[in-house]
This record gives sequence, structure tokens and C-alpha cells, in this order.
Amino acid sequence: MYNDITGVILSGGKSSRMGVNKSFLKIGEQTIIEKMVNLMKSIFKEVIIITNSPNEYSFLQLPMYEDVYKWKGPLAGIHSALTHSTTEKIFVISCDVPLMTEEMIKYIVDYRSDKPIKFCEAAGYHQPLVGVYSKFLIDKIEKVIRDDEFTDKSFHQFLKNVDAEVIHPERLPFYKDELFFNVNKPEDFENLKKYFNHNN
Repeated sequence: MYNDITGVILSGGKSSRMGVNKSFLKIGEQTIIEKMVNLMKSIFKEVIIITNSPNEYSFLQLPMYEDVYKWKGPLAGIHSALTHSTTEKIFVISCDVPLMTEEMIKYIVDYRSDKPIKFCEAAGYHQPLVGVYSKFLIDKIEKVIRDDEFTDKSFHQFLKNVDAEVIHPERLPFYKDELFFNVNKPEDFENLKKYFNHNN
């Protein structure tokens, strides 16, 4: 279990494409958010949730923090997590990748790099919402978020500008594209249920 890095679950999105809060959808006997919390608590001593609706998550009995800059997307969630964490580094995971595993998370955390961000290129995309971030980034993120031209694309531009470590995990024995499967739309959730039922 890691003591020197905070586990962070980002659950601040509006779930607009799903129509309901996707973190409360059930897979088997658990909601997605409960599954994510149990996974993170098995790896990190300190786990926090970043959400702009903390009342909804009070039953999880974890420390919760809202975005300092509201409705500015996941980069604002990462900023809030870095601001409030007691450790120099955080491991961020979004609440909508319920097939992520302990093995994959530990591999990313342990991957040797001096860069302030580490994440994977997996399943055909960069996956910055499953990765490690350093407090060194706080001022740099604030500068980007405060920019009048800030958009969702600014996040990806920011990642390029800070020279992130991009990990290529596809040759690992435990790697599967499904680990990074993202639940955004109702059809994604239907596919997730089929996958879960088939593999359990």
C-alpha cells in the first residue's frame, strides 16, 4: 500500500451523455463508485474524492473536495486534488473506468520517470485520467484554467506543454484494452454489463 501518494477519484462530471449520474450505476451488487473506492483503498492509504456534489457521495465516508475552478473539466478536478492532497504526488482515476485493475495502477505508479505526469497511451488513445500528477503542476494548471480561451482541448495542449511521460503498456501480460473502457453513454453501460456478466 502506498503512503506517499494520494489516491484521487474524479467524480465531478455532469454525466450529460448518460442522462443520470454514471457513478451510481450498478455492476453486479456494487455501484461503479463503490467499485472504484474499494479498488483505490486497496492500493493507497489516503483516498479522496473530487466532486462538485459532495452530498451525493457522503455515504462513502471519504474526504471530499470541490473544484476550486467550477465546471472547467477534469483539469480543474486534478488541480483541486493537487491543492488539497497532503502528498507531493497523486494518482488520479476518473469514476468511469470500472474495469481498471490493481496491477495496471501499480505499474503506472511504479513506472520510473522524472516527469511531473505519467499516464498510458492505451486502447488507441492517451489516457490522462488514469495517471500520476505532481504538486509542481499547480501553478501551471492555474495559468491554463484562467486563460479566457480555455476549452476542453486545453487539457491535451497542457499535457504536451509539460512534457508528460506517456507509457505504452500493450505488451504487459495483464494488459487488455478493456481496462481503459470508459462508460459515457447508455450503450457503453450496456456493453459493460455484458462484459461483466461474461467474465464473472
